[in-house]
Amino acid sequence: MKKILIIEDDPIVARIYQSRLEKEGYEVEVASDGQSGYYRIFDINPNAVLLDLMLPKMNGVDVLKKIRGQSQFQKTPIIVFTNAYVPNMIQEAFQAGATQVFNKATLTPRQVMDALQTAMFVSDGAVPSQAPPQAHAAPMAAPAGLKGTSDTSHDPFKPSPDIPAYRPTATPLPTSGGPATAATVSPLHPVSDEVREQMEIQETFQGSAPEILATIRKLMQEFSKAGDDGTKISMLIELYRKVHSLTGSAGIAGLHSIAQMAAALEVLLRELHEKPKNINASTVRTVAHAIDFIVEIFTKGADQQDLLAQPINILVVDDEILSRRAITYALEKAGLKSVSVEDPHMALKLTSEKPFDLIFLDIQMPGMDGFDLCTRIRSDQQNKATPVIFVTSLSDFKSRARSSLSGGTDLIAKPFMFMELSVKALTYVLRGRLAKVMESQGHFGPAQSRVA
Repeated sequence: MKKILIIEDDPIVARIYQSRLEKEGYEVEVASDGQSGYYRIFDINPNAVLLDLMLPKMNGVDVLKKIRGQSQFQKTPIIVFTNAYVPNMIQEAFQAGATQVFNKATLTPRQVMDALQTAMFVSDGAVPSQAPPQAHAAPMAAPAGLKGTSDTSHDPFKPSPDIPAYRPTATPLPTSGGPATAATVSPLHPVSDEVREQMEIQETFQGSAPEILATIRKLMQEFSKAGDDGTKISMLIELYRKVHSLTGSAGIAGLHSIAQMAAALEVLLRELHEKPKNINASTVRTVAHAIDFIVEIFTKGADQQDLLAQPINILVVDDEILSRRAITYALEKAGLKSVSVEDPHMALKLTSEKPFDLIFLDIQMPGMDGFDLCTRIRSDQQNKATPVIFVTSLSDFKSRARSSLSGGTDLIAKPFMFMELSVKALTYVLRGRLAKVMESQGHFGPAQSRVA
């Protein structure tokens, strides 16, 4: 019997993978942190390893390096889960010897099974042409120049374009109140074992998510009220762990909008923990808004929709080239493309020609300041309701009156963390898409929250 070692700190995700693998006839061991995972590999000598990179005690890249440093494990297949918002860890994982790297926010159990079976088949000495087909696998691309590179054009947030996306054909999350159940499946359309299993995973997530989300909200409230730095750091660690767990469990349930938001938020929380001097009114507001929106997605039950399926249009207006580049770079980290201009009059022309999903405005610009530009944008029907985020200095952040009067939606303080802007942009873009989905489904009023 082949042995699999899972090194994963999220008990829900680990339990789902363990159950699935045991059904396939594998002997499975689970380690909940990097250090114990590394020591456990010597005890069981596994045929393959599933490894999360975001681990306590010893991160996954270090675990991978130490495993590959042992001669008996140099050819052991190691399938890695990572966060697509941390590209440097993806590169480090390939350099350290990862067999394949997957985006945890979009990973399905079927992908894991396909990747494991193929990797072990090749490891046993079979030629690649004999390997079983990977009907659903869409691994992340290795950086150019690294051995074993996949297609570098692959977007880690989307399934590969030549591979059909796996989507449950029954029992989507509800669009208004109440949990989904297997009873909603028509007896005239029996489902496959794979779809039924995915339905069960979704139901497991639906059962655990309200408590997880309520805990995250409570931790955020306590964090925002904490007085001393030591308490804040301690609470930030707990908040990060809960959001990290949410990323994995939502991803494995196929709820990619929740998983992608949680993945971006967990990276921001991690960076705030590493550099607590960046904790300020702007970053705290961004984190709070992101948490509220994740709850909103779950509450409204709209995650059966791919909220990023259609192209995103974002406009960046700033007369300083370095500032424009910083904003566009932060957007790219979130997989969002943008158009940037330095002239507010050109920006006004663009906004009169087409609607945008989100607009970033600098305040101090020659010829027309951001407040006046926002007022004129709001006077045109094309972008009357488009979220507008002012980019301002931290000293001006508390002065919100004029931004609100001109039609602004939010502010972000300079100097900003790249990941803070990424999270804020994702929050507003996805919220706008969610509103359109709910409107198309006839849900115009606020949904009743299922989170305490």
